[in-house]
Amino acid sequence: MKATWLTVDFDDERHVPRFSGHPTRSKHVQSHIEEAELNKQLSEPFKAGMMGFEEWLGTNSHPVTLFVIADLFMSEEFNQWFSHLLEAYPERLTVGCHGLNHRSWSAWPEDKSGFSQALQQATQILRKMAGDAYRPWFRAPGGYMAPWMAPVLAEHGYTVDSSINPSWLVKRKAGKGNSWADVNQSLQDSNLVSRPWKTSLSLPMNGPALSLFPLSILARWSWRKAPPSIEAKDIDRAITDSKTKVTTLYWHLLDHARKKATWEPPFQ
Repeated sequence: MKATWLTVDFDDERHVPRFSGHPTRSKHVQSHIEEAELNKQLSEPFKAGMMGFEEWLGTNSHPVTLFVIADLFMSEEFNQWFSHLLEAYPERLTVGCHGLNHRSWSAWPEDKSGFSQALQQATQILRKMAGDAYRPWFRAPGGYMAPWMAPVLAEHGYTVDSSINPSWLVKRKAGKGNSWADVNQSLQDSNLVSRPWKTSLSLPMNGPALSLFPLSILARWSWRKAPPSIEAKDIDRAITDSKTKVTTLYWHLLDHARKKATWEPPFQ
């Protein structure tokens, strides 16, 4: 079976590496009090993206996996909307973990203990808030995935990782001295199924590439040629079976705020 796995990363503006979570790229550092208050708020673009995403869901029948950052649930507005979304599309939506707070783990020194604690908290929150839609599937915040993270994921019961963007342009995200092959081998050794993101000509074609010229031209062309989406009834088997060929595509919820909240992924 050849099919496409559609996935969406739920990052607000406060989560992106240029704002927080990265040792060199982040420009904003808050006190714990300021951070706690900030976490209760949603940006206007994120709220527009929420509405745009929900409208897009109503135009098709594609199953979609949502990779959610657990600290979003500190916002009551997000909490209520997310619950409504899962109730509206119970057969089509699955939920994976995108971290506790979008820390770019592989950009920092190895910290298995810190990663384990954050993963435990995120998993507990997502299990509670997503209910039957929750799956033990992980996507590293910002795609910052190092080999040392794989055994920790296995310890917490994760079975699938979708963090690898196998392009030379972002190989630094595998951590200093590592390659994507090293990450993949560690996942394999830890008995996790790896679902790397689709590339084209060894160039990124997901996430930011959808809007960054000239990568956006290649990305949109490649997306339109992707196989049909996985049927909802087959998604668990397809994603967890390493022998099944799956094209993994992803975009951000914030993308739906583009074009006055009328943006749609270029998938047929």
